[in-house]
Amino acid sequence: MTFAEILHKKRTDKGLSQQKLADALFVDRSTVASWETGRRVPDAVTMRKIADALEVDISVLLHTGDHSGESLKVLMVDNERIILRGGKPILEKAIPNAEIVCFVKPSEAIEYARTHKVPLAFLDIEMGRMSGLDLCRELLAINPRTNVIFLTAYTAYSLDAWETGASGFLMKPLTVEGVHKQLSKLRYPVPELI
Repeated sequence: MTFAEILHKKRTDKGLSQQKLADALFVDRSTVASWETGRRVPDAVTMRKIADALEVDISVLLHTGDHSGESLKVLMVDNERIILRGGKPILEKAIPNAEIVCFVKPSEAIEYARTHKVPLAFLDIEMGRMSGLDLCRELLAINPRTNVIFLTAYTAYSLDAWETGASGFLMKPLTVEGVHKQLSKLRYPVPELI
């Protein structure tokens, strides 16, 4: 079942109209309708509020029937190996149930994303011929629900980064706390991370 189907079922099982759920969440009824038709997906914070309003565990809402058995894949792409060597252990600590897959070349990350479900990617912005901004666009073309978090030492890129449809922006150096903060704001919630 999709999130939209699960939300509709749990709302109706609870005997709530779209308007009553919207009132409980302080959103418009049309917002609930767009979630139930699959046109939009709530962010992680709103997802938790929906679970509370429906009195269900959040995992119930996020259970979409994907039983592939494949571990959660998180990409990290940076053209500097030293950044990858330092960043991978931090991501492993911050997201212990994920497999962190690192790439120096954006083209290899694209090929990987074509054959694996990648719900989350941490991308450097300056990487030579292909920028992280371009890589973000490519990853989103492959899977529009990929959450991209940019990693950079340059704040000047922040506005350009937001225009790509990314979920977040982190300044280097990477920290566990910084990662956790970004995970709570993902555009497309990932059940294993919440």
